[in-house]
Amino acid sequence: MAEVVEGNIVELDEFQQIMNHIRNGNNFLLSGGAGSGKTYTLVQVIKKCIEDFPTSKVACMTYTNAAVKEIEERVNHKNLNVSTIHDFLWDNIKHFQKELKQSLIVLANDDLITKINISSVNPVPIDFFDDLEKGIQYKEYLRLQEGIISHDELLILANHLFQIYPKLNDILKDRFKFIFVDEYQDTNKLVIEIFLEHFKLSNKKNIIGFFGDAMQCIYDNTIGNLDAYRGKEDDKVREVKKQQNRRNPKLVIDLANRLRTDGLIQTESKDLNAPNMDEVGNLRLGEIKFLYSNDNDIEKVKTHLEWDFGDSKNTKELNLTHNLIADKAGIRNLMNIYDNDGILNYKNRIRKHIKDNQIVEDFSNMTFGQVVDFFDTVNPTPRMQEFIDDNPEMYEEARNQNWDIFSKIYVDKDQLLDDKKQSEDDENKKGSKRDALIRHLFKIENNIFLYSSKRYNEFLRATDYRFSIRKIEDKKVLKTNIESLINVGEKTIEEVINEASENGVCLIDDKLERFITDKEYLFNRVKSVKYKEFQKLFFYLEGFTPFSTQLKTKGAEFDNVLVILDNGGWRSYNFQNLFLGTGTASVLERTQKLFYVCCTRSKEKLAIYFNSPNEAVLAKAIDWFGVENVIDLN
Repeated sequence: MAEVVEGNIVELDEFQQIMNHIRNGNNFLLSGGAGSGKTYTLVQVIKKCIEDFPTSKVACMTYTNAAVKEIEERVNHKNLNVSTIHDFLWDNIKHFQKELKQSLIVLANDDLITKINISSVNPVPIDFFDDLEKGIQYKEYLRLQEGIISHDELLILANHLFQIYPKLNDILKDRFKFIFVDEYQDTNKLVIEIFLEHFKLSNKKNIIGFFGDAMQCIYDNTIGNLDAYRGKEDDKVREVKKQQNRRNPKLVIDLANRLRTDGLIQTESKDLNAPNMDEVGNLRLGEIKFLYSNDNDIEKVKTHLEWDFGDSKNTKELNLTHNLIADKAGIRNLMNIYDNDGILNYKNRIRKHIKDNQIVEDFSNMTFGQVVDFFDTVNPTPRMQEFIDDNPEMYEEARNQNWDIFSKIYVDKDQLLDDKKQSEDDENKKGSKRDALIRHLFKIENNIFLYSSKRYNEFLRATDYRFSIRKIEDKKVLKTNIESLINVGEKTIEEVINEASENGVCLIDDKLERFITDKEYLFNRVKSVKYKEFQKLFFYLEGFTPFSTQLKTKGAEFDNVLVILDNGGWRSYNFQNLFLGTGTASVLERTQKLFYVCCTRSKEKLAIYFNSPNEAVLAKAIDWFGVENVIDLN
């Protein structure tokens, strides 16, 4: 974009274009490809708005708590409010308890809103929530009958409130003159509706700014793009394109441009000091390879590349799922517990049968086994039955569990693997799905890690023993206690939990006690796993191994990136069809975006491995990578 200044045509950079839109009162969208420096421009815009409008508040929302911290560190000002989208919405509706209660009842009675349902009461009476002492609450778990909502319900509820109560739009616009949404493509459609549709119910003015890249939308249930809202009309969002690439070398940029489907073509940076420039200010060439063989031997691939895969900071191997990494990372037992428990899956099958058939029988005083016998026609699937047959002692233990407690056990691999919560400072945030047991183990291992890394001051702040330190002898006792935990040998998770609590390093708290009581079956499975396996999980999630999932690596960058393209019959992704250009359109689009994200992580060298490609796949690989870069390892 250019404008005429004193008779001269002046090319405006992205920052200047955005500030022009702000001065004209327009909502805007900054679209920028991988490595374009979108966060840098976001920070520039925030600082300028604070400077130009010193009495106005700025809200900035982003996807993770880690991103919140990054922006807060770059802009530290009392007029700036940075949070995740969920926290932002809750902070702005939580005080309207009367409206929250009324809306929840309306939604619970709406048959089309399947995610908000109180099956025990139909219809839900208008005074159902009147006696709640703490009112409607937002937590990491869902107990709707107690007025506790979780992540998904919050979005539905907030969207409803801003649509039904226009005054809320007035209040929010008055509170924040500027609302900026980082990584907008990962935002739920219901949130975009609030800002770009429900806000129109208010005559007050404010500016909504979106920052992101439609090509990097790789999560489900998100807006993806703002095509429906873009334009030059007064109520539309004005797009600004950020085309320079500051991260990738030339060969990776060229490949990425072939993969993009939205018309945004990236160019080399005009900044001669950009990270992807060499010492004389030229764009580095880089290296790309498409490797293939018929034996799926990843070690052969690594031998060919001659990269240092022990350098986890600079070199990464990207696989599609955690399950494909579990054996390599040494976390298979924990993965199986959290992602492959046939007994809990069978319990869920019975729960679904009770709900779907609106069975009102009181099972609260029965055991799981008695409920199983009551529904003798609700049989486990063959896969569930195989698990039960392979684990008869576990099944017998489960049968003796109280149904009311056992039926509420919810297990998901995200409770084990989610890494959005970066530290205990985030305790009041709702971004992490880790359960109380895994969080406690992370506290223990964080103590061990800090001490082993000789970060003694941080260790002293982290350990529960800090409250017992009165004199120098206390520090000597602490040294002995923590060093006894470092060499865990063959100790189980339960043994380490107890030892860490007994010696004061990490005390067993109420949250863990409640977990052990409410999820006894799950705790009994985890407690016998060797603690050294959890240590491997810790190092994997903290990025200290060369392994990462392709979804998790979004936003990161490494010198050398190896991408393993697995065609394991996944429903959401198909890499063979990506190269053939065939298959379901939604799967093809999702796969292409994931592939784009993976390729653009590389700052120097990129290698793709494809097992047993056919001739059509190889033809496309030659088109994308060049014939000299397609290498047969057979």
